[in-house]
Amino acid sequence: MALALFALAGCGGAPSANQAAPANAAAAQRSFDPPVPANLPDTVTLRIETELGAIVVALDHKHAPITTTNFVRYADDHRFDGTTFYRTARNKWAPRQGFVQGGIAHSAKRLLPPIRLEPTSETGLRHADGTISMAHSTPDTAMGDFVLCVGAQPGLDAKPGGDKGYAAFGRVVAGMDVVRRILAAPAAGERLTPPVKIVRVARTG
Repeated sequence: MALALFALAGCGGAPSANQAAPANAAAAQRSFDPPVPANLPDTVTLRIETELGAIVVALDHKHAPITTTNFVRYADDHRFDGTTFYRTARNKWAPRQGFVQGGIAHSAKRLLPPIRLEPTSETGLRHADGTISMAHSTPDTAMGDFVLCVGAQPGLDAKPGGDKGYAAFGRVVAGMDVVRRILAAPAAGERLTPPVKIVRVARTG
């Protein structure tokens, strides 16, 4: 599908969930209707293993419970395993900043129902350096695609007047060097060539 682009200060476009998805050998491990994670702590830590190294994210269940629960549900059911980081959106004036996007790439075989947007105006979170945020086409359509910010990206925050922006729901606590390598990887426009493989995403501990 075509990539939905919107004007965004500091980046080449807004996070979009509309991409083609790769095949995945882990598909047999996924259930049709995985259980919703219960009794999650205020902070949930997950490890994103990629072919370039590991990224550890701490998700803020206390302030963004809907978004965090959704991400953990995808991880617990192995829906991220075998996917990719497929997009790099570099700041035109500062190419070492921007965001990378990965996840299920709107694969029909991996999709779970979309979730309600938890805007930054509601959660109090912001798109700072290292923030993890959900991609969507329009508000309340986020499913299994996410972005990792390199440098502050205030253009993704909610704005006065009705623009709800995107749902920040945690931050990278280890592996920002890997995120920067993905941001700087070869690309055709914003499409990584080749995509960076996500081996697995799982809770730590």
